[in-house]
Amino acid sequence: MATIHPTATVETGACLAQDVKVGPYAFIGAQATLHEGVEVMQGAQVCGKTTLHEGVKVHQYAIIGTPPQDLGYQEEDDVEVVVGARTIVREFVTINAGTKKGGGVTRIGSDCFIMIYCHIGHDCQVGERVIMANNATLAGHVEIGAFTVIGGMTPIHQFVKVGEGCMIGGASAISQDIPPFCLAEGNRALVRGLNAVGLRRRFDKETIGALKEAYRQLFRSTLPIKESAQAILETSTNPQVQTLCRFIVATKRGIPYERAGQDEL
Repeated sequence: MATIHPTATVETGACLAQDVKVGPYAFIGAQATLHEGVEVMQGAQVCGKTTLHEGVKVHQYAIIGTPPQDLGYQEEDDVEVVVGARTIVREFVTINAGTKKGGGVTRIGSDCFIMIYCHIGHDCQVGERVIMANNATLAGHVEIGAFTVIGGMTPIHQFVKVGEGCMIGGASAISQDIPPFCLAEGNRALVRGLNAVGLRRRFDKETIGALKEAYRQLFRSTLPIKESAQAILETSTNPQVQTLCRFIVATKRGIPYERAGQDEL
């Protein structure tokens, strides 16, 4: 049976697995679903139609599932938040539900680490193993690829896409798309190189070498970046290089970079 502190509020209709823990003064709404091993700590709130998968930890005073900060939202809209297994949500984090026009779901992948005072806006799609340092904020409809790290105090503009395996420097401001496997920093942020540390943790030397060569062709060429990406796609068989180039070809917001003065890989 779930362990629920006497001062906590669990509304009728909430679905809690047998080993869920709910701390003092926490709140669990009627539409919430908490799977095995979930812990909601002191003063935290799980509101609306929210699903927390196995092993999620919600720390003190975090609030998940509140209505989207969107003027088109109506109370009767069927919108929700889904948080993947083993994700850690630290103190004072806020995560808003999706919007009807945006697909209805704010989704966070498994094994993420969302640090103190972060905000994840409506309809965001966050991949697995993403780390958001303190006070990082995602506006509505942002997409974050798996294995990406976002530095503290970094805001990301609505509808921006950040590819997998990126490193975003602290106190940056992201208003355009950041391609997979890249390092970006600054206000406004620019792509500065490849995320060398992240690549070494995941890929072999051959793949890293292929990505370095693709980066040189993309960012050091005199051709427009989309033309370079399309040309590489037609010749490269490396899956990660293809992921990088497809992202660039598909971007609608553009890629922030400068050809002159690029940092070395």
